[in-house]
Amino acid sequence: MTIDDVIVAIGLHKTFMVRGKEIPAVRGIDFAVQKGEICGFLGPNGAGKTTTLRMLTTLLPIDSGQARVAGLDVAREATRVRERTGYVSQLGGADELATGRENLVLQGRLYGGAKAEVARRVEEVLTVLDLAGIADRRAKTYSGGQRRRLDVALGIVHQPQVLFLDEPSTGLDPQNRVHLWEYVQKLRDGGTTIFLTTHYLEEADALCDRVMIVDHGRVVADGAPRELKREVSGDSVVLSFRPNDNGLQRALNMVNTLGFVREAAAKGEQLHLYVEDGTKALPELIRQLDAEGVGITAINLAEPSLDDVFLTKTGRSLRDASPAPTAEEEAA
Repeated sequence: MTIDDVIVAIGLHKTFMVRGKEIPAVRGIDFAVQKGEICGFLGPNGAGKTTTLRMLTTLLPIDSGQARVAGLDVAREATRVRERTGYVSQLGGADELATGRENLVLQGRLYGGAKAEVARRVEEVLTVLDLAGIADRRAKTYSGGQRRRLDVALGIVHQPQVLFLDEPSTGLDPQNRVHLWEYVQKLRDGGTTIFLTTHYLEEADALCDRVMIVDHGRVVADGAPRELKREVSGDSVVLSFRPNDNGLQRALNMVNTLGFVREAAAKGEQLHLYVEDGTKALPELIRQLDAEGVGITAINLAEPSLDDVFLTKTGRSLRDASPAPTAEEEAA
């Protein structure tokens, strides 16, 4: 822990009772986020992302462990933590019958802002998030992208030190998603520390200064996206096979004997390989597969992605991870 750490989690645990059984959702999470970082909490549904975020924002009690946000103990100083943080949930919190401006003024006043100061801040936020032109329309008339920007505006109108975003771009089309990323980066540039959960690989890669990959309630990787991808040595090669063909297993047995293949993992009808130099490895791979009489339907060469990081850490692809309900959802 350092003086620059704005969010600190030490040994966080959370368990839910589901149909009379204890189901662990968070199993000992430790991390620290520094001031001015955009930190992404990346993982499949059910991994413990939202549960962790809700503990950090005082919305769920912590079973065991400690958390500090904005220099305050989350368990003992919950009210002061809320004063210094903003939270944008997956569902949002705007009153659909009120206008965007009315929603923002109410939020600012609820946080104790003086009338004149809140009015000034509302105009500033409307401009920053490109909502000024629709500020006096009822929120129920907003498009998905406009509504999500209003949700973010509600989270920052009181000028929090820390902003928590839970799956901020869920439901947005690609264009609105990129626009939202730009707004979040502007907030970071203005000094706000941002902690977001996401299962979008491209969002974490493009937006975050740092990424923590969480699986089954534990952090399995932590670092800048580029650093994490660098840990996956060399290039990624993906071989695709016909369904219900034993070619994949034969290929897996074969590549494990090749010295230039560092790692190999089967996933569905695909074989993921990691090699030092893909351009040199591909011709030899094709020759060896041909010699074994193994046919492939496609071959792809790329630099490692965050999905490759997840695959090497957990043995499965994040893109294909099962969207099972979380323990928190089942308990509810």
